Amino acid sequence: QVQLVESGGGLVQAGGSLRLSCAASGSIIKINAMGWYRQAPGKQRELVATSTRSDSTNYADSVKGRFTISRDNAKNTVYLQMNSLKPEDTAVYYCNADGQYYDGIRSRAFGSWGQGTQVTVSS
Repeated sequence: QVQLVESGGGLVQAGGSLRLSCAASGSIIKINAMGWYRQAPGKQRELVATSTRSDSTNYADSVKGRFTISRDNAKNTVYLQMNSLKPEDTAVYYCNADGQYYDGIRSRAFGSWGQGTQVTVSS
């Protein structure tokens, strides 16, 4: 299977910046879309930003102009640069990816989630 490991979360004051990273590992053949989602306490998980292999991006309205998603296909890694952070950005941020991996016999589709990284923005 394919594993995703996030890093870069932490505590920051309002107006500050953080950069999240998510690295995929395993017998990966190809990754299609990679993205970031977040879940605040008592709320449903929501999309933050996604990026396709051809670098087409999509952002939640609440983060447009403040967050930037980017990816390094050679490293199977996706990043989320978060600027001008607000207290309402506080959440656990999850990485997601889908694509194809080799199971030892054949190519199979995968869809994986990371374990999440906490981002806390103080006012």
